[in-house]
Amino acid sequence: MLWTIFLILLVLWALGLLTAYTFGGLIHILLVIALVVLIINLISGRRIT
Repeated sequence: MLWTIFLILLVLWALGLLTAYTFGGLIHILLVIALVVLIINLISGRRIT
């Protein structure tokens, strides 16, 4: 679940970089959220099977 959220946020961030500079703050917030989700996933270390 966390990986899915991470990938969605990462794709939205990448699309934001390609589209416009007017939403720069929002794009960087999405990047920070994606990184936080990734760090939480790495720290928790749970494997869903």
